[in-house]
Amino acid sequence: MRMLRQRHREPEEMDDPAIATDRLHGALAGLKRLNIASASARIVWPPIKRLARQTKERVRVLDIATGAGDIPIALSRRAKRAGLNLEIHGIDISPRSIDFARRQAEAAGASITFDCRNALADELPRDFDVVMCSLFLHHLSDDDALLLLRRMAAATRCLGLVSDLRRCRYGLFLAYTASRLLSRSSVVHVDAVRSVRAAFTKSELQQLAVQAGLENAQVANRWPARMLLKWTKSREQTCYR
Repeated sequence: MRMLRQRHREPEEMDDPAIATDRLHGALAGLKRLNIASASARIVWPPIKRLARQTKERVRVLDIATGAGDIPIALSRRAKRAGLNLEIHGIDISPRSIDFARRQAEAAGASITFDCRNALADELPRDFDVVMCSLFLHHLSDDDALLLLRRMAAATRCLGLVSDLRRCRYGLFLAYTASRLLSRSSVVHVDAVRSVRAAFTKSELQQLAVQAGLENAQVANRWPARMLLKWTKSREQTCYR
C-alpha cells in the first residue's frame, strides 16, 4: 500500500486532552485487552528477566508512557512467578491515565508506583536499571522520537528497551481487525489504525538508534507485527551494585 511507504501521522483521539474521562478509560481498557492478546509484556520480559538473574538483586524498571499500567502489571506477575525481585515505576503525561493505572495495579495486587511526568520535558530519574517504553514511539515526530531515545539512554543504568508497532500491511490488517473484535471503543477503532500508519519500519528504527548514538543497539521483529529495540551500556559492570 502506498500509504505505508512512509509515516503518516494523524492526531490520535486518546491524546486529546479534552477527551471525556469515560471515553479515555474505555479506550485504556480496550488497549489493555489488545496488549494481553498480543502478549506485549512478553516482548520486553526476556531481557529484563536475564538482567535480574545476572544481578541476583532487585532490578528497578522505569516504564515511560505507561498508559493503563498493564505492561508493568504483567511484568510484576511474571517476576513473581519467576522468583525475581523487580521494582517497577510507571510515568505518563496524563493524570487520568495515571489514576486509572494506579487503580488497575491495586486491583491486581501489584506493588507498582506511578507518577505524572512528561518524558520529553521533565527530568527522568537516573537510578533505574531498565528504562523502557511500549507502544509510545509511534506517537512522536522523528525529532521527538530521537530526543526520547537519547533521554532514555542517559537515564538508564543498564538496559534500554523500546517495543513498538511495525509499519506493514499485516500490522494494519491486525490493527483494524483486532481492535474491533476486542474492544467496543470507537477511540480504539480509530487510533489502532492511525498508530500503524504512524509507526516506524525496522530499518527506520535502526537508523534512529544510530542517530541517537545507542551503543550495542539491536532491532528485532517480534510477533505480531511488532519490533523491539534493545541496547545496553557499554560497560556491563555499571549494571551491578
